[in-house]
Amino acid sequence: GEDITRIVGPVSACMLIVVLLVSLLSSPSSPSPLTASIAAAAGPGGGGGDDIASAAVTAVTFVAIVTAATFFMALLFYFRCTPCLRAYLGLSAIWILLLLGGQMCLLLLSRLRLPLDVVSCALLLPNAAAALAVAAISPASVPIALHQAALLAIAVLTAFWFTLLPEWTTWALLVAMAVYDLGAVLIPGGPLRVLLELAIERNEEIPALVYGARPVDPRHGHNWRLWRERGQQLGGDLDPSSTVEVIGEVLGRNPLPSSGGNSPNSASQAGEQTNLTGAVSNSRLRESQVPDLSSGSANAQAREALALPETRLDIAELRVPLIQPQPDRTSYDDDDDDDTDEDGIGLASSGAIKLGLGDFIFYSVLVGRAAMYDYMTVYACYLAIIAGLGITLLLLAFYRKALPALPVSISLGVLFYVLTRTLLEAFVMQCSTNFLMF
Repeated sequence: GEDITRIVGPVSACMLIVVLLVSLLSSPSSPSPLTASIAAAAGPGGGGGDDIASAAVTAVTFVAIVTAATFFMALLFYFRCTPCLRAYLGLSAIWILLLLGGQMCLLLLSRLRLPLDVVSCALLLPNAAAALAVAAISPASVPIALHQAALLAIAVLTAFWFTLLPEWTTWALLVAMAVYDLGAVLIPGGPLRVLLELAIERNEEIPALVYGARPVDPRHGHNWRLWRERGQQLGGDLDPSSTVEVIGEVLGRNPLPSSGGNSPNSASQAGEQTNLTGAVSNSRLRESQVPDLSSGSANAQAREALALPETRLDIAELRVPLIQPQPDRTSYDDDDDDDTDEDGIGLASSGAIKLGLGDFIFYSVLVGRAAMYDYMTVYACYLAIIAGLGITLLLLAFYRKALPALPVSISLGVLFYVLTRTLLEAFVMQCSTNFLMF
């Protein structure tokens, strides 16, 4: 439940901010810059870019560009050009924050009539954009809260400017991206699936803008991966030896000697391991549990681990994740690579859920477009998106592999938008006219 809350909360916050910005800044009387640009490109007889044919062409072109860019990222990742990927992500983040964020600031200053001189704006905007870009692509160098805030800022800015597209273009783009997400993840040879399979094969993290439900300090990522790999080998459960060895990794040494069961202290060590496992497997370690542990070397090292602030945080998070790694059903044979390669895809090294930033963006685009009509449609679309996200998370828990997050939510959102505008609105208006509800 905690992982679901940590995903639904940021998604809801992103959609709420986009709805507020659309309600504050959008003006039906004056066309947006993107709408004017599309109308100028379409020509005098092109329908202003707001007809079905132009919307379909724009959506297909956008999906083709996204597909090519994803294959290019997979190619760079295949040749281990990680610095190039990080530079690409950094430039994209700076471009979004500097240009789109700058125009957003100008719109807010103009609408709210806030006094700000040009010199201060020229100094604050580039520094803020650079700081947020570094926070977005380098989570190891900033606090986790700042990293998540930078990701949300990028998603909000991008989603707001997508809502300024013509109406038919926006809906065609949402449907096209949902179909693309379905094929890119599930079809063999799809761009996202190729990228994920490379990451699983190499046991590496993909340099990408993704939001983790349970972020961890990258400096201790090896400890998390060690725990997760041991959980896969042992059926997903923590045993005493693996738990004590993880604590030894945190302390920088191995607390268990390599001696066999003939050691005179083997019985006392088994008791110490059992007590220590009960303490670590609890959801939240507290210092009041220290006296319950048996005395010995493991007890002293556990006290030392609990005395360290950062170590106490890491050990407290060592618990069974929401999505358990799939246990090995067969031996480690080369013939079963297709079944074992996808274990843990879509999960962080801690077993937590990861959601791409594109999902944040297109969820927010849908509710932002609904906010241009009325708030009843916004409520319906929001509930549909959250319901679709919940269904996707349930499917993720069942299949334990990467699943697209857009198709179910976007389908439900578009369906509820149409039903609300065509049926629910007429029903509410009739009830209000006949004084059945107020």
